[in-house]
Amino acid sequence: MAKGIYLKDDPYTVPYQGIYAICDERNEKAEIIEHSNCFSGASWSLHHYAKSPAVTSAYSYGDFMRYSVNIGKSPLLLKSSVAAAGIESVLCLPDNEVEITYMGIGGGGVGATKCRALAKGVNRYEITASGGGKTGIGKIFVPRRERVLIAIDDTDSCEEGATWTLTHNIAKTVSNDDSIYLSQSLVQLFPVPEKTQNCMSAILEFGCTSREAKEKLVSDVKELLLEYSVSENTGMLVYTGFEAPDELKKYSSKARTERVSKETALDTAKRNNVDIVLDGNGVIGALAAFAWFAKPSESIKPEFDINAI
Repeated sequence: MAKGIYLKDDPYTVPYQGIYAICDERNEKAEIIEHSNCFSGASWSLHHYAKSPAVTSAYSYGDFMRYSVNIGKSPLLLKSSVAAAGIESVLCLPDNEVEITYMGIGGGGVGATKCRALAKGVNRYEITASGGGKTGIGKIFVPRRERVLIAIDDTDSCEEGATWTLTHNIAKTVSNDDSIYLSQSLVQLFPVPEKTQNCMSAILEFGCTSREAKEKLVSDVKELLLEYSVSENTGMLVYTGFEAPDELKKYSSKARTERVSKETALDTAKRNNVDIVLDGNGVIGALAAFAWFAKPSESIKPEFDINAI
């Protein structure tokens, strides 16, 4: 009989690729982002975890499962096949650490314990026995992270380049344990005459563990943009925060339906604590991208009247 390379160590464990906790400024809300290694198992978790009292919303982004939660304890009442697993608590601890407690019955308990305990990004863990008919309890400790959004536009020319490919490759290159690359969205803008072709900007989402990590991230992205962009009008903007301010959402809708001036873009950026890293004309489209992080299926849809262009 052939030897199974995935079975020799533990045939009942499928470790997640990574688990990350993004917290708001007041440590009142968080987003738990789980990078799965088995989409079907993670989809089962998403279905059940979404019912947890602590979870306010949940959705999948490729093989990432994303849970918006209220920080604190929310006791679970587990029931086989109906509510078989969930998130019991999310706590912010001293020393920039987040404690997440999972519970699950049977196979859900295996996912709540060993599968998550062995994920990348976990500092340490406490788990009970799981599997069979047991109720497993798993507690993991991960670094507290802040969301850092980097918006970019105008990196190509009529002869070469594509902003979506360059920004993704840069993000993959600079991603590390302290500044993890979480998502990219491409944002359809109003097609102005100056566009290269499709008039799209890009928003990159990272989870950073410290100010120093953020500063290095921004410096590295800027350096690579300056090296590889083939446009003289590249715009690069940075926003740090749990979610985009309302004014940036309104600006995005405007830039997706009509022409916007560079002066308007820069004034709006400054009012909303957006760091202007590269101030080419691309800042106009880049600023419109902040509202769309981690929403790639929605951000690509035009808001303008397609019959009017």
